Amino acid sequence: MKSLVVLPTYNEIDNLASMVEAILHQVTHINILVVDDNSPDGTGKLADELSQKYVGRLHVLHRSSKGGLGPAYLAGFQWAINQNFDHIIQMDADFSHPIALIPKLLEELQHHDFILASRYVKGGGTHNWGFLRRVISRGGNIYARIILQLGVKDLTGGFKAYHRRVLQFLLASPIQSKGYHFQIETTARAITHGFSFSEVPFVFVERQAGNSKMDKGIFFEAMAQTIKLKWTLKKVSQTSNKNQSSWVA
Repeated sequence: MKSLVVLPTYNEIDNLASMVEAILHQVTHINILVVDDNSPDGTGKLADELSQKYVGRLHVLHRSSKGGLGPAYLAGFQWAINQNFDHIIQMDADFSHPIALIPKLLEELQHHDFILASRYVKGGGTHNWGFLRRVISRGGNIYARIILQLGVKDLTGGFKAYHRRVLQFLLASPIQSKGYHFQIETTARAITHGFSFSEVPFVFVERQAGNSKMDKGIFFEAMAQTIKLKWTLKKVSQTSNKNQSSWVA
């Protein structure tokens, strides 16, 4: 099974080289795709240089401008499907997500369609977060769980592993989210469609280099989009049930 880690980057020059080296050392059979949104700090150029060092294992996809987290991931997912990868992991490029967990995520994909690395199941948590960051994350998850009723503890996490069939479905879906709501929307659409999943605990550690892209504006935007997503998924479910009833009849 061919496995790939998709790393979206924007101004991650302080983290990228050590991140790439750590992943390739930790998981010897995996490849990496860096999706760079024309970072002004030179992250894209560094990625190209590293690809010459790790030929065949590190790949780079350049986008012309900063277009949002969602479109960056979708571009990476499409590249992965085109290159015939079977298992695809998405994660941050700043060491917030533990690289040591990658083998566990891949192992779990033997039993489920996609895996969520979760901060909010037993054994998970956060480290070095301020009070406001904890309130935003925990509150956002509780809110999204109440609205969507999907049985997921961590809907906003960005550390996930997919079988290619899930990504093929998501790429064919009308994904609207460009920011951090992308994490909620992709998980919600996959579960609503009937794909199986599990949650694996992990401890999120705040980045040590570079600046976080999370703020209150992103949080409130995601919460507003969750309401819209609820009605969209309801319509999709009703249409699916109607079509199925017609077929049975």
